[in-house]
Amino acid sequence: MPIQPGETIPSMKLTQSTPDGPKETSTDEIFGGKTVVLFGVPGAFTPTCSARHLPSFVEQADELKAKGADVIACVAVNDAFVLNAWAKDQGVEDKIVMLADGSAELTKKLGLEMDLSARGLGVRSQRFALVAKDRKVAHIGVEAPGAFEVSSAAAVLGVL
Repeated sequence: MPIQPGETIPSMKLTQSTPDGPKETSTDEIFGGKTVVLFGVPGAFTPTCSARHLPSFVEQADELKAKGADVIACVAVNDAFVLNAWAKDQGVEDKIVMLADGSAELTKKLGLEMDLSARGLGVRSQRFALVAKDRKVAHIGVEAPGAFEVSSAAAVLGVL
């Protein structure tokens, strides 16, 4: 079952993709004392993720921050090097923190994994967006397979 409102983002280490290479960080550092919009994608460079999901947050980053988001972060079950290339390709710059979850550890702890092994993709993240305040989930929207309705930047703006 996916993490629910009122539950705490698990404490763990993560790898952040940066222009200078991978950087170790933690959920405590990212979420502690802040309002964070975290969205998850099945994979970098995949069709909906590249054409709609990530671009919606890049385009509406200023509006999300104006409505109270201290941090906007994207998590994908990819390595930091792939996320860095995707961030460059998508013009992310410093608008979004790109979090590599290469072994799906955070994704699994959030209860948001899906097995796409039959399609050659292995374990991936479901498409989702959540708002957390000081590590507590205030809102979560998890997409039905193939959908893109509740996890867009516009949907998150509606709940901030």
